[in-house]
Amino acid sequence: MITFALIVAVAVGSTMLFMQQSAFGSDPTAVRLARIQRSSHYRNGVFENLEPTAVMREGASYWKVMNDYFKKDKYNIPPQPLPSVKTNLKTLPDDKPTIVWFGHSSYLIKSNGTTVLVDPVFSGHASPVSFFGKSFAGSDVYSVDDMPNIDLLVISHDHYDHLDYETVSKLAPKVKKVYTALGVGAHLERWGFPADKIVEFDWWEKQTVSDAIKLTATPARHFSGRSFARGKTLWTSFVLNLHGYTIFLGGDSGYGKHFQEIGDTYGPFDLAILECGQYGEDWPSIHMFPEEVVTATQDLKAKTLLPVHWAKFSLANHAWNEPIQRLIRKADDEGLDVTTPRIGEPVVLKASYPRAVWWNF
Repeated sequence: MITFALIVAVAVGSTMLFMQQSAFGSDPTAVRLARIQRSSHYRNGVFENLEPTAVMREGASYWKVMNDYFKKDKYNIPPQPLPSVKTNLKTLPDDKPTIVWFGHSSYLIKSNGTTVLVDPVFSGHASPVSFFGKSFAGSDVYSVDDMPNIDLLVISHDHYDHLDYETVSKLAPKVKKVYTALGVGAHLERWGFPADKIVEFDWWEKQTVSDAIKLTATPARHFSGRSFARGKTLWTSFVLNLHGYTIFLGGDSGYGKHFQEIGDTYGPFDLAILECGQYGEDWPSIHMFPEEVVTATQDLKAKTLLPVHWAKFSLANHAWNEPIQRLIRKADDEGLDVTTPRIGEPVVLKASYPRAVWWNF
């Protein structure tokens, strides 16, 4: 009994010590926490979604979840390196908003001398350790060194596949300002970002960046957390008004009534950038199924959809290319325009929308 107690104590102590590493970030405190506590979306010590949202569906079997994890689709990982295009981001033409996707939910938007970078993850893994959540072969053709100076670094929430310690720390000297959700600034300050470089949003709050650029935080249906605790920071989507264009930056979200409200309030959108992938039948409320992505795009009144959150990491059990295959079938049925660039291939609003089918292998 004493031996068992010692083993448990050592295991707990080792875990606590491990989680003191910088990659895990910090919980909000002081002024930041006081602001969080004033939010109408923060109750009983955690942020809540607009509608009831369980991370796991009611009745889900954790044994089945674990069993499914070890019986993933045989094409869960691509059988060959992903194709990509290496674009010089520092000389990228920007007379119209131009979007370059880096796989998963990382992408750059350049317009009239302004550069926006969203949820960059260039470390090669979507976890606090390098051996878990590794990126697919061929998907890591861009690094921090390839990035130009960043006017707006936009972070939707603090999950590892959207907020990467290694990437963001290296980017810091290039970043003019960070725009993110309530509480996420605590991580950034621990990693060396001065407080006056960080702008945090509650849902529906707006920030005028310049005469021609405005950013509005809008709801998402998801959750947050970089350790055992969840909901200490907010998760968000954004409406980006950029030089006369309107772009929806979706972050992570299950399907919900918020898409209709956002579309009615801020639509129509020239482009909606929405998650497509990493879904599962046991967590249906926090990630959309591909068919729901089409419906969300319609709710938003978006002219074109750019599906992201796929083609870089395996964070669910489905085949790596199943999300885009299912989405395209539904989009074709609904007459929805979808752009499907390769990693690194520019999308230019009102000019160039790549639509090659490059994922069937």
